[in-house]
Amino acid sequence: MSELNVSLCQGSAITPHLPALARLRIQVFRDFPYLYDGELSYESEYLGRYAENPNSLFVLAFDGGSLVGAATGQPLQDEVDEFRHPFEANGINPERVFYYGESVLLHTYRGCGTGKRFLAEREAHAKRQGFDIVAFCAVERPADHPAKPADYQPLHGFWNAHGYQRHGELATTFAWRDIGEQVESHKPMVFWLKTLS
Repeated sequence: MSELNVSLCQGSAITPHLPALARLRIQVFRDFPYLYDGELSYESEYLGRYAENPNSLFVLAFDGGSLVGAATGQPLQDEVDEFRHPFEANGINPERVFYYGESVLLHTYRGCGTGKRFLAEREAHAKRQGFDIVAFCAVERPADHPAKPADYQPLHGFWNAHGYQRHGELATTFAWRDIGEQVESHKPMVFWLKTLS
């Protein structure tokens, strides 16, 4: 496998890569545990909010000219209510928090350090902007979910190893359509946090 070229951009500089990023998100998030039956119209709206934010960050991984991985983030105060409210309800000022939107990487390229790079670049960006907390939320599916692959390994160990802790008191729900669903349903999601030194 050739070495990936990782580049950073902020705000509207992502515009040339938005179609590829939308397709990548749909492809990766079809897998368990997200099972996301994505639509390009939603992706355009969702990614557009990040593209319009000059304080957002996109970490892009390319194999040649192909986008094979990406990680995003923006200040939590600029996020939707579903993600801001759990912090406000627990006395954490969203202005302190830099929020990670997603980290997506094609299977072929996993296990080579790109995920660590995604975390490191976003942490460095958050520090430069003066945030002292970084956070993301992850969907939580039942242990006996029928679509769970026999060899599925959650990323909890990876996140813990890099200083992120699960905060069960910071929970929310977010709606999307699972593969096989006719309509959207709300999924439980829990936040993971790291305090920056």
